[in-house]
Amino acid sequence: MTQAAGAERRPRRGRGSIKTEDIIDGAFELAEQVSIDNLSMPSLAKHLGVGVTSIYWYYRKKDDLLDAMTDRVWGKYDTITPFIDPYNWRESLANHARSMRKAFRKNAILTDLVLIRGALGPASRREGLRQMEMAIASLVHAGLTPEDAFDTYSALSVLVRGSVVMERLHQKTREAEGEEAHDRATLVNIESAPLIAKMMGEGHRLAVADTHNFEFMMTCILDHAEQAIALGTRAAD
Repeated sequence: MTQAAGAERRPRRGRGSIKTEDIIDGAFELAEQVSIDNLSMPSLAKHLGVGVTSIYWYYRKKDDLLDAMTDRVWGKYDTITPFIDPYNWRESLANHARSMRKAFRKNAILTDLVLIRGALGPASRREGLRQMEMAIASLVHAGLTPEDAFDTYSALSVLVRGSVVMERLHQKTREAEGEEAHDRATLVNIESAPLIAKMMGEGHRLAVADTHNFEFMMTCILDHAEQAIALGTRAAD
């Protein structure tokens, strides 16, 4: 992984010329090179060509800067969240979950900030709750009880977030240990586990957050919700 020392530097800025938007822009640029974990105030100041006190003037600690970055990236993510149609709830909810997973998977910084760090600023938290309220209300309109609608959406959210985090941590492990070392660790002995070896030989992966396992678990959640709607309809009749 590229270290901060190797990141590109900008020409030195004059005192007082940096703005909050410049700092956040620079933080994202640097994080793309060195990761959120290795982002630091001194390395960011060096990247931006300012003294570190210029950064601390706006953000007293790294967590404050990460909160601002989270608000920025969460706002962009929120704009691609699809609407759940109560009259086509199963397909639209599945597409909603796939879209959430895709957004996180293609943006490692989004995953590191929102899922692994697990902290949202007040504005992002309010907007996230508003979106979830709309989704759950749509499921109630589709025929689920409020409890079942809440549990269904919550379970899908856990599935999306958990699968993305597992995949991200898996990626970090491979980067740290190397591809060959990781592949050796996942070899299956056909004599001690013939069924597992057979399925893995056909392309299935055991306890891995891949698309096949994600779709299987999502189908189970949606099937349960569909059964709950059917039971509620029969009870009403």
